[in-house]
Amino acid sequence: MAETSDTRTPAQIEADIKRRREMLAETLDEIGVRVHPRTIVGDARAKVASNIDHTLGRAYVGVNRAVSDVKAQFVDEEGAPRLERVVPVALVVVGLVGLLALGTRRRKG
Repeated sequence: MAETSDTRTPAQIEADIKRRREMLAETLDEIGVRVHPRTIVGDARAKVASNIDHTLGRAYVGVNRAVSDVKAQFVDEEGAPRLERVVPVALVVVGLVGLLALGTRRRKG
């Protein structure tokens, strides 16, 4: 095993030790901040908020696509209503409302 000779002066060695102590102190402070409960809770909250934002964004895109698909069934490319599709749906809705109104009258009477 080869011996290594240190050609540094005692002042250089002391300065190196001081510098390493300062670096170690900074590292320990950083670790202390990272493992502090408030930091952990804050990081967890940020991660949850990010996941919720991502999920809501995907849901918005999905709903927007579904609404656009339904709208395309009742409106043509120029924005005019497709009467051959709107009228039957309107009649069904009016019929259902009428049935509900009759059912409510019969229960009261």
